[in-house]
Amino acid sequence: MFKNKNFQQLLDENFTLAPILKLAIPITITSIIQSLYNLIDTYWLGKLGINELAAINLVTPIQQTIIAFGSGITVAGAILISQNLGARKIELANKIVAHILTFTISFALLSCIIILSQSTNILIWLGAEDNIFQESKMYLDLILFGMPLLYILNIYTSVSQSQGNSFYPMLLNLLGSIINIILDPYLIIHLEKGIYGAGLATLISKGTIALISIILLLKSKQNIKIKLKYFKIDLNLLKKILFIALPISFGNSTMQFGFILMSKIVLSYGPIAMAAYGVGNKINGLISLPVQGISSALATVVGQYVGKENHKKIRKSYIISRRICLIFLLFGGIILSRKPISSSIVKVFTNDINVIDMGSTLLSILALFSFTNAIHNTTRAVFNGEGFTKIAVLSDVLRIWIFRFLSVYFLTKVFALGVVGIWYSIVISNGLAALFSISVYTLKIKNKKVKTIT
Repeated sequence: MFKNKNFQQLLDENFTLAPILKLAIPITITSIIQSLYNLIDTYWLGKLGINELAAINLVTPIQQTIIAFGSGITVAGAILISQNLGARKIELANKIVAHILTFTISFALLSCIIILSQSTNILIWLGAEDNIFQESKMYLDLILFGMPLLYILNIYTSVSQSQGNSFYPMLLNLLGSIINIILDPYLIIHLEKGIYGAGLATLISKGTIALISIILLLKSKQNIKIKLKYFKIDLNLLKKILFIALPISFGNSTMQFGFILMSKIVLSYGPIAMAAYGVGNKINGLISLPVQGISSALATVVGQYVGKENHKKIRKSYIISRRICLIFLLFGGIILSRKPISSSIVKVFTNDINVIDMGSTLLSILALFSFTNAIHNTTRAVFNGEGFTKIAVLSDVLRIWIFRFLSVYFLTKVFALGVVGIWYSIVISNGLAALFSISVYTLKIKNKKVKTIT
């Protein structure tokens, strides 16, 4: 279909699915590989006990909150680079990359220093006690040291993707995953380092591929090249970048902080609930990875069509992407929601009967209603690709802070459903967010002029 054609050639063809698939397939594979980091850690730590599982699941939202702010900048960067490459403004695209690189690395260093100094207070506030506290702090402190390197990897991925190349990032993440697969059992089990070994394995594997990505950025032969002349700060350009980027960054961080509060609520029901929550969420996340891959590709493709001022193809790309994602999650979700299947998968990560029962219930609920993510993710991708980042952020903020927490309150307090009420609050909030996104798109976005940096 697109074997012998480059990304720009595919964009000019009538078959709108081709450029999306060219990006989406490697992106999805990359996402699956990245998910293996946490799943492999979860698998080996599950052999040690509930406390280790609960600890890593408690720390993950904290880690993701830091990543979310930086990823907001890199996502915005990919959109802006795509728009300018589509308009053949190569020099401006290179300046945008340099500004984003400077800003995100500075933020990574500053945020890691602050959170390292406050990690004890953060974990106490979340309700971590005794063994869970010790395990969580050990893992969190170690992971924070590698955060700047992870940001560099994310920037490389965004730069490559915006140029229609998602293959090299996939290979890099595959290498990192292989390193992690080798190191995890050796450090966690053989050397008996436990959760510290899991963190160390992740740090080494991520650090290795981050260093390789730096080399690839410096030696790039594509349109985007890292040169000193592009690092001269242009305040007007920086303001324009941040105008697009900050809503995504703050929105992502706000959303992830909401997940931290969700973890705090779940932990109040005990370590078994926390372990089940983490395992169930991670497994369910796998089925959504193809949808996330298509959505990520869609945002890039839309950004290119914005630069080319081809609004007809924007709409066609959105409709076909949404349709494919809906069909996939409807069928995949029904299969995964069957109790024998969900229980069998959860058993891979833990031998605890209570965690298996609670985790499989959560997984069944999430999987059955996962189709709403197809609507939310693809519509959100169009918002971002066209430059309407504030609307994309608003949909996520509403999803967590209004729809989810209100659902949690009514289901756990008013209807006294306990921890199962938390499980149902997730799917209710996802459904309402999807309804909000598609309503806004239908009423406003399709007839509104898009934003570009010129």
